[in-house]
Amino acid sequence: MKLRTQTSFRLPAVLLCACTASIAFGQAYEVAPVTGGGRVEGKVSFLGEVPIRKIVPNKDVEICGGPRDEVRITVGADKGVRDAVVYLKQVKKGKAWGAADKTPMLENKRCVFEPAVQVMRPGKLDVMNSDAVLHTTHGYYGGRNAFNVAMPEKDMKISKPVLQPGYIRVQCDTHNWMHAHVHVADSPYYAVTGADGKFSIADVPPGTYTLVTWQHHVGATETQITVKAGEAVVANSELKKL
Repeated sequence: MKLRTQTSFRLPAVLLCACTASIAFGQAYEVAPVTGGGRVEGKVSFLGEVPIRKIVPNKDVEICGGPRDEVRITVGADKGVRDAVVYLKQVKKGKAWGAADKTPMLENKRCVFEPAVQVMRPGKLDVMNSDAVLHTTHGYYGGRNAFNVAMPEKDMKISKPVLQPGYIRVQCDTHNWMHAHVHVADSPYYAVTGADGKFSIADVPPGTYTLVTWQHHVGATETQITVKAGEAVVANSELKKL
């Protein structure tokens, strides 16, 4: 399989979120046979000094713990970025979604959201409180509510419908240092980078696409790519600190 390399440009996260969240429900993804599909692969890197956020819990410290440092970008020894979301923008038709392993979960655990970053298809999201304190889990599409769940009891679980594609920024209104990020995909053409920063998206119908690389601290990078039948496109991306 031949490899082709593409270059990229950067788009502010707020603009990207607004554009993605505006996708009409009428423009639903269509499952169709893929003939001569290609592959998009690459690595997301960050070469600068890793930014740090100081966490100072001011309540429920017996569960939430004391002051600590939190990295804003998780970077491996080889500068690869973990948990960056990479996807093809607004693909109209292609491969099937595949069977879901389980309902996506967002857990409040020791005053941290787990996972901090995830991708899901439109559908149901389970929100769970594993702490014996009140957590108010609040999700936003930009400035618009996606869900707002008060969870005063340990092991409480509530399911919320999340049907609009786009980025959801999640915070706990009770513990304001708690944040998470949920990307609701509009097609199965997405990946989340591993510990080495690498990703691969397979069975892509031949054509020209916009590849989006997103990380919650630095925002989004868009890359114009062309996928040819039976070929792999290499689309490496270097994140820049805001």
